[in-house]
Amino acid sequence: MSRSCSVWGGLSIVTLLTLVQWESCCWGMTLNSVQLHPASSRPARAEAGTVPLRHKRNWVWNQFFVLEEYTGDDPLYVGKLHSDVDKGEGRIKYVLTGEGATTIFTIDENTGDIHATKRLDREEQAYYTLRAQARDRATNLPVEPESEFVIKVQDINDNEPKFPDGPYQAHVPEMSPVGTSVVEVKATDADDPTYGNSARVVYSILEGQPYFSVEPKTGIVRTALPNMDREARDQYLLVIQAKDMGGQMGGLSGTTTVTVTLTDVNDNPPRFSRKSYQFAVPESLPVASVVAKIKALDSDVGANAEMEYRIIEGDGLGVFRVEPDADTQEGVISLQKNLDFETKSSYTLKIEASNKNIDPRFRAQGPFSDTAMVKLVVENVDEPPVFSSPISRMSVSEAAKVGTIIGTVSALDPDSTNSPIRYSIDRNTDLERFFNIEAATGVISTAKPLDREVNAVHNITILAIESLDPAQVGKGIALITVMDVNDNAPVFAIEYETFVCETAQPGQVIETISAVDKDEPPSGHRFFFSLTAEAAGNHNFTLRDNKDNTASVLTKRGGFQRREQAMYRLPVLIVDSGSPALSSTNTLSIRVCDCDSDGTPQACGTEAFLLSAGLSTGALMAILACILTLLVLVLLIVTVRRRKKEPLILDEDRDVRENIVRYDDEGGGEEDTEAFDMVALRNLNVARDSKARRDVTPEVPTLYCSRPPPYKITPDNGIFRDFIWDRLKDADVDPSAPPYDSLQTYAFEGSGSVAESLSSLESLSTDSEQSYDYLSDWGPRFKKLADLYGHNDSSILSLW
Repeated sequence: MSRSCSVWGGLSIVTLLTLVQWESCCWGMTLNSVQLHPASSRPARAEAGTVPLRHKRNWVWNQFFVLEEYTGDDPLYVGKLHSDVDKGEGRIKYVLTGEGATTIFTIDENTGDIHATKRLDREEQAYYTLRAQARDRATNLPVEPESEFVIKVQDINDNEPKFPDGPYQAHVPEMSPVGTSVVEVKATDADDPTYGNSARVVYSILEGQPYFSVEPKTGIVRTALPNMDREARDQYLLVIQAKDMGGQMGGLSGTTTVTVTLTDVNDNPPRFSRKSYQFAVPESLPVASVVAKIKALDSDVGANAEMEYRIIEGDGLGVFRVEPDADTQEGVISLQKNLDFETKSSYTLKIEASNKNIDPRFRAQGPFSDTAMVKLVVENVDEPPVFSSPISRMSVSEAAKVGTIIGTVSALDPDSTNSPIRYSIDRNTDLERFFNIEAATGVISTAKPLDREVNAVHNITILAIESLDPAQVGKGIALITVMDVNDNAPVFAIEYETFVCETAQPGQVIETISAVDKDEPPSGHRFFFSLTAEAAGNHNFTLRDNKDNTASVLTKRGGFQRREQAMYRLPVLIVDSGSPALSSTNTLSIRVCDCDSDGTPQACGTEAFLLSAGLSTGALMAILACILTLLVLVLLIVTVRRRKKEPLILDEDRDVRENIVRYDDEGGGEEDTEAFDMVALRNLNVARDSKARRDVTPEVPTLYCSRPPPYKITPDNGIFRDFIWDRLKDADVDPSAPPYDSLQTYAFEGSGSVAESLSSLESLSTDSEQSYDYLSDWGPRFKKLADLYGHNDSSILSLW
């Protein structure tokens, strides 16, 4: 059956494309055609007298339709272009440009027919925009303006629904009511949702019934059975299908999986596996030790299985305690007090286990707790002796005599055997053995004099040993405090460096002194200061007790002069308040100083005075020149001795200057000086006192270049001094004596020898031409030195 169709009216030349879809006229057939009209054309009017027929039609302007996924062998016809100028004479040609022109879409330039040469996919590109033009074949000039039109790819159902977020993981509490939402699944379809049912999806559940269901339109998965128990089954695997075409036959479908896990709720009470337990506990177990562990089982997990344990009954209340272990949820029973088998041999506890977190929905099912009886049997253990007091505190005076009883310690065997006890002191805590203890009685006494200032508290360990079993040893502590007695005199708190200015005025405070005492009287220290009786009447300084354990030193006059006296010593008497009172005399050294206007010392003592007032630069240079002259003189003497051409001793056979070590040995000659040295002799005769006395006011030294420091003469040096002076007198009359370096003579034995002289030299004839007084050559040189410096021989000798 066919029906003729006509296009009403004419369009202006500006209108390029017209797709006329004439549904009512052509029974659903689509006509794709474009009529190009000249600008002068007008819509046709109905002839007079004719009644126009009205037809229901759909007009879609400037658009072609082409079916996607065309699989035919021939090009797919899309539509036709035609211009009113084209009279069929063949002088008009049609040109197509734009998206896909010549590659996807072709046009017959003579007829204007458009074909698709490739398979189209709406999901890749839904429409194409092209431009059409009619040209004169001879001149190639356009006979119509260029027009734009669209070729739309028409959808077919060629894509199945997909779940972009799948597979799904979901959780729902156990025991949830029917219809509880679990998860929402979502499928997408790439087909055109505006055309037909290709993209209309319907959901269904393929696996998971009867536990779960899915809403067909929304994809929401819900529970379908009540009281699903996690403890029976905790996980379900669902398969959800999405089908397009509204679920009708022929539609495409896709699936996804949903793993549903039931989460726990506290719907199970704890339960003990047994109703009674029994454990053995040694009586020697220390406090806080773990005695036993029990556990109630709970099918729930996590926080719903957390336990609380408590003792609700029994004779072990206060002796034991129970606490939950956070990791294992066990009830840990621990000891709170020491056990004694002889006192009580068993305990009974009733322990309750309950859930911490109870779901109100299941509270009506009954109590979420359980109880069990625990019996603890105390085992007898051979225990060491126990002191009646772990720490015994005692005190003793530091003046206590050796053997003074301080106190007594006591220990007992806790076992039924009641073994006798012997006591001893752990010497690792009493290294100096200050104390003794009687083995049988435990009486502690002093073993040495005590000194509180050395050790005020003695911490000693007392050992109690069972006589029947020495391996059982108990330990106790004895804290012995040494009580103070006044046995130390007070002294200056520090070593004061006190000075007084030359410009000081009478009554001026020059120092404030304080004292310390090693003793510690209960009421604290109280010191009294005063000058000694010898110093009380001096005219220089006085002392004022400030009544606060300090005293002030004041001047009694002014006009102090370093030149007259550079140092004053003031003896201060300090008395403590002990019983009996002790005192000490402490000397305060006061230097006289030259001070500036602020009272700051600039120079103190005699030396500073001499350097500032008496010694100029010229004087210092003179002293240095004197020292240099003496050194040159010594070098000159040595040089002259070495330049002598004749031998020092003509008869070498009779030269007995060797150092005699043994009388049957000649020694090593002049080079052997190890046995006896003149330096050692000089050190023996005169000993320098390197330490000046600090309690004697130093004298002002005279200004000379080579005055030696004072020497301390030892008791036995007199005989050597007389011997040397005798040799000096002999040397004065013998100018030809050679200048020997050291005195090596054995003709003098010294005093105090019981055997008198043993030297063979004593038997030599006095008529011998050889002289053994080798010190005699120093006589003329001492005289020359004395004449040069104006001193006697003894001064030169001491200088040398």
